Amino acid sequence: MRISRLAGEADLGDPEGFARFYRENERVLLGFFMRAAGRGDLAVDLAAETFARAFEARASFDGTLGRGRAWLFGIARHVLADSLKRGRVQSSARARLGMAAIGLDDRLIATVEEQASRFDETLVDELLAELPPEQGSAVRQRVLLERSYREIAVELSCSEAVVRKRVSRGLSSLRGRLEESG
Repeated sequence: MRISRLAGEADLGDPEGFARFYRENERVLLGFFMRAAGRGDLAVDLAAETFARAFEARASFDGTLGRGRAWLFGIARHVLADSLKRGRVQSSARARLGMAAIGLDDRLIATVEEQASRFDETLVDELLAELPPEQGSAVRQRVLLERSYREIAVELSCSEAVVRKRVSRGLSSLRGRLEESG
């Protein structure tokens, strides 16, 4: 017997639960596809196909093996790889489900692109705020602002090795949190 959810997560086998799962993951999935494709129209198409495939496969989701978001992103990576290989976004799952094509105008595409960008910034700020201050600052300076270890060390009056260790520990902690949250 498959378990379609973990405690605190939506029940993917239930239509209302899947709708909740969609709402909880739509923005982060659009952000992922915006970074990968660089275009709002492609991000929307890729996300729609990903959710359609997830809906078709919802009965096979086993909550004991991991979180719903990790499962969804596994599907998303396959959708992206298939689309890159074929040179176009597949719509087979949407067609099987009888979903109408998504009509996008320039205003809606711009909204998707802006929302995905804003969500990414908010998420990064939240994640960095969870780190000890010295690690969060080091990661921000090195990764986001692309400053050299030397520049950061001079500013903080410490060695480059200390800065490298803070960045390494911060990134390791972030990686662990992201894997836990799926």
